[in-house]
Amino acid sequence: MFTSTYECKVDDKGRLTLPGKLKTELMPVLPQGFILKRSVFSPCLELWPRQEWDKKLAKINELTRFTRKNAKVVRSFLAGVKTIELDASGRLNIPNDLLEFAGIDKNVVVASQISIIEIWDKEKYEREVEVENNEEYAEMVEQVLGGLETEQK
Repeated sequence: MFTSTYECKVDDKGRLTLPGKLKTELMPVLPQGFILKRSVFSPCLELWPRQEWDKKLAKINELTRFTRKNAKVVRSFLAGVKTIELDASGRLNIPNDLLEFAGIDKNVVVASQISIIEIWDKEKYEREVEVENNEEYAEMVEQVLGGLETEQK
């Protein structure tokens, strides 16, 4: 489980050097590699440890492909998916099409999302996490996370 956020840079060749602490967190999943894909809901990239990706694919594979809706969702979900490994220097090479999708130029935020990692253009990330209306945010947290305590009892 990943829980930290880091600011990093992508070089001119699209290589992202991961911070040492994040590399340490990734050590258990490093040998299996990663999947890098477009986010469904946000203009960012998602870095999936291979084991997490395989679990998600197994669920998706249960969908029948004989409905247009399911076929389109599967096709769109898998669009732009790339298998990624860290190079000898501990860098991720982000393909140009994915850099373009996320609008990543130089400054990025690598944000943990528990079982996956998001890679954002820094300015877009800052806009995404900005809480303009604290009351509205508090209501969303209550709606989404408020029921969790009853599940754990």
